[in-house]
Amino acid sequence: MSDTTGSPVEPARPDYWPEACRHLARKDRVMKRLIPQFGDACLQSRGDAFTTLARSIVGQQISVKAAQSVWDRFARLPRKMAPPNVLKLKVDDMRQAGLSARKIEYLVDLALHFDSGAIHVDAWKAMSDEEIIAELVGIRGIGRWTAEMFLIFHLMRPNVLPLDDVGLITGISRNYFSGDPVSRSEAREVAAAWEPYCSVATWYIWRSLDPLPVEY
Repeated sequence: MSDTTGSPVEPARPDYWPEACRHLARKDRVMKRLIPQFGDACLQSRGDAFTTLARSIVGQQISVKAAQSVWDRFARLPRKMAPPNVLKLKVDDMRQAGLSARKIEYLVDLALHFDSGAIHVDAWKAMSDEEIIAELVGIRGIGRWTAEMFLIFHLMRPNVLPLDDVGLITGISRNYFSGDPVSRSEAREVAAAWEPYCSVATWYIWRSLDPLPVEY
């Protein structure tokens, strides 16, 4: 993986991961079984905030393969993937890269939020998860699920429980309820044992469905 200048980016790994795994294995029988299956693999964060959110918008409602193809074409348009450069792009060029009119509007709104300072990247470390979600959902095209994925995969916040995520609910159903349907309140009850490492448990639940690591 390279950044927008072509230089290799070393993925960041959360320093809390080993402690989280010990905690989860002690508190939860399913986690005790799942965690050893995936060795040293763990959550990794790549890229910068703007690029991560732009990719999430490009990938909405299309397959992973199609999203990668559109992203590759779009990423070649600006000299560097940065808000001011995206704001200078021609709409026709963005359309030719495979972006819909709505996604172009979303990407421009995202770039405007970053370029104007409406998004407080430097303040995020001191902000709670809910404060960051509230800031991100103010951007067109970003809902709570996308904001939660950003908290997990980019900011590597340890205790995010994305109850709108189909994979999480499916994984809880299979691992804890023998495949029976699961309500949000039942999922929340299961996750009570995961605190304060819900992000880590969620990652292992996803891996139980798909052995390939999820990355954004």
